[in-house]
Amino acid sequence: MTFNRSDVGAGAIFVGIGLFFGLMTLYGLDIGTARRMGPGYFPIVLSGLLIVFGIATIVKGIGYEDVERGPLPWRGIAILLSVPVIFGLLIRPLGIAPVLLITTFITSFASRRMSPRAAIGLSLGLTIFCVLVFVIGLGLPLRVFGPLVEPWTRPIFGVR
Repeated sequence: MTFNRSDVGAGAIFVGIGLFFGLMTLYGLDIGTARRMGPGYFPIVLSGLLIVFGIATIVKGIGYEDVERGPLPWRGIAILLSVPVIFGLLIRPLGIAPVLLITTFITSFASRRMSPRAAIGLSLGLTIFCVLVFVIGLGLPLRVFGPLVEPWTRPIFGVR
């Protein structure tokens, strides 16, 4: 029997995570009913969906040849794993706008095809979009500029 190791492995991980969180939900939270949902209702539904998707991925991988893979992209892995840490460390002192600008710029270089000009455009566009949607549109209590950046931005932008 032939199978695609990537699909079967990913499906097994999905099923394992779904089972783990499903069991934790069953033993820790009240599920309730469809009409009176308890705090465990949504997590158990998500766990069930993850298990179903995992089984579907496993079934999809059975009967297909394993795909030849190239070398592991260590640069992309290192960048993508470091960016949430950078975001968490810088969000309070800098605020949402500078941190989004920095982390988007860094993340864009996980791909070797990204040019510096495109990275700058992507960073500016995503930062402006996120500030407009989350801070202005939804009114989330996020500081646009933190205490380290605020003295330089107050005369220019006049925002908190």
